[in-house]
Amino acid sequence: MIIRRLCGIGSLLLMVVATSALAEQRVDIDTPLAGWHDTSGEGADFSQQVNYPASSVNSPTSQSAQALIKGKIKDFPKPDSKAKQEPGRLIVNGVSMPLKVQEDGSFNRPYIFPQGSNGVEVRSPDRVAKHRTQFYAQRGNGAIPARLRLVLSWDTDNTDLDLHVVTPDGGHAWYGGRQLANGGALDVDVTTGYGPEIFSSPAPESGQYLVYVNYYGGRGEEILTTAQLTIVTEEGTPNEKQETVIVPMRNPGELTLVKKFSYSSRG
Repeated sequence: MIIRRLCGIGSLLLMVVATSALAEQRVDIDTPLAGWHDTSGEGADFSQQVNYPASSVNSPTSQSAQALIKGKIKDFPKPDSKAKQEPGRLIVNGVSMPLKVQEDGSFNRPYIFPQGSNGVEVRSPDRVAKHRTQFYAQRGNGAIPARLRLVLSWDTDNTDLDLHVVTPDGGHAWYGGRQLANGGALDVDVTTGYGPEIFSSPAPESGQYLVYVNYYGGRGEEILTTAQLTIVTEEGTPNEKQETVIVPMRNPGELTLVKKFSYSSRG
């Protein structure tokens, strides 16, 4: 009886220690910094060239700090080699998406922020630790804020989904033609899993937009991945609206029309 009680107490102590260890995790966001940022967009590289199998994001060392989400989860538990490493969670201005976390707890994602107030929150894979930062971005050189933003993310690592946007005037934005004559552009092209890939337009034309997702590839095997497309209109204004669409992607090479929507410049 005494032995059983001691074993029970020992198990309880182990649970308490484990819970305490988890609680000690802390998310630190190195960039972007809180406060007021006067940015011009210089030094921002949003495209990555990799060869498969791709496994992580490596932003260039010259990447502008104001175009980057970077930090580390302190006391991050060593991942089990036999278990799938779950992603963390990144929430930017209300848009939630998976976040690749390296084995040492570090994370690194290129991101182009809109003009005005921005909020970035990072959560650990187990959601125990989280950190949020607020800042205001003021773009120089007369830059116009985006009125239409499309954010694509997905829930698997080592996979590449590509965003294709067809605008009302027949323009086609994709990784092979990122800049459009009407001012729209594919700002971020991530090829290593999770995303985000972002299309933005400062002066979107009125009419019908077609949004396709191409399951470009992975590690030479079929991996079921779920794409998440978030459509943001009139970002940073009282008329801002967000809509999220979830679409399963099953086979590499698959091209899927995930959303057809109309935009009016009159709101």
